[in-house]
Amino acid sequence: MSSGSPDKRRKMESALNQLKKLTVVVADTGDFNAIDEYKPQDATTNPSLILAAAKMPAYQPLVDQAIKYGIAKGGTEEEQVTNTMDKLFVSFGLEILKKVPGRVSTEVDARLSFDKEEMLRRALKLIALYEEAGISKERVLIKLSSTWEGIQAGKELEEKHGVHCNMTLLFSFAQAVACAEAKVTLISPFVGRILDWYKENTDRKSFEPHEDPGVISVTKIYNYYKKFGYSTVVMGASFRNSGEVKALAGCDLLTISPGLLAELSQDHSAVTAMLSVEKSKACDLEKIHLDEKAFRWQHNEDRMAVEKLSDGIRKFAADAIKLETMIKEKMLNVKNGQ
Repeated sequence: MSSGSPDKRRKMESALNQLKKLTVVVADTGDFNAIDEYKPQDATTNPSLILAAAKMPAYQPLVDQAIKYGIAKGGTEEEQVTNTMDKLFVSFGLEILKKVPGRVSTEVDARLSFDKEEMLRRALKLIALYEEAGISKERVLIKLSSTWEGIQAGKELEEKHGVHCNMTLLFSFAQAVACAEAKVTLISPFVGRILDWYKENTDRKSFEPHEDPGVISVTKIYNYYKKFGYSTVVMGASFRNSGEVKALAGCDLLTISPGLLAELSQDHSAVTAMLSVEKSKACDLEKIHLDEKAFRWQHNEDRMAVEKLSDGIRKFAADAIKLETMIKEKMLNVKNGQ
């Protein structure tokens, strides 16, 4: 076989490049300086990632600029902090959009996860800030918690305002079905956090990628969406290892941390499509409909999903509070002329 054979060339190609031919690769980070070398299509952020980035010296000018904006908008201290937070999230998004050709996901405050009307208001405010900066809403995905209220907020944003939504903190099949019926643009089922739960709550401490409960969950959701022709796309998220990523090759999108992107770029093993529309057509799944009562019941039947959704909301809320505390201290220094 000549050295130019397809097999040899594929062995030389990185797993990351092979993956990009099967799946849209997204960078999961607020550290936009870490994005360049991996050339992702899109990027996702969340309150925890923005908090981590906001602590880095390289991003202090963005923090300072957001604080000046918040103070200039006036109002109570609480209003100034909220305006600063929104501006900061959008500022990170704007910088990320200079580095990716596609879209950025910006998250609505997790503390609003059970308040549909307030989620709508904050989402539209974030979109307005992007548009003020010259960015079309087509390049932004608004991230909302996949509570019943969050899913209904997503439905209204899509239908009435043409705002694309990324439903996050998704752990149960019930959440996935409700999102599909709401016709949201995209869902982010969490792979690694599902694995975490099974390691903590069962006797089993290690799983091969094909038997990883997070991989199995996302595979079922992908197959259901494709079998029944839903427009909502699936973006696997929250990966604990590169094996999970490769086990979902073929998924619509996968959002991956810079650490795992680096690992995949150094990995030269073969990557094959594990998920496909063709395979989904053959799977044994029944179509179901969920109203609010059925959604709440089915989601409640999944102990892992109930615990991980509430835990995820608490963690994002805690990091939002840490970020607010940091902003308040810096705001005080600015007001005191320090």
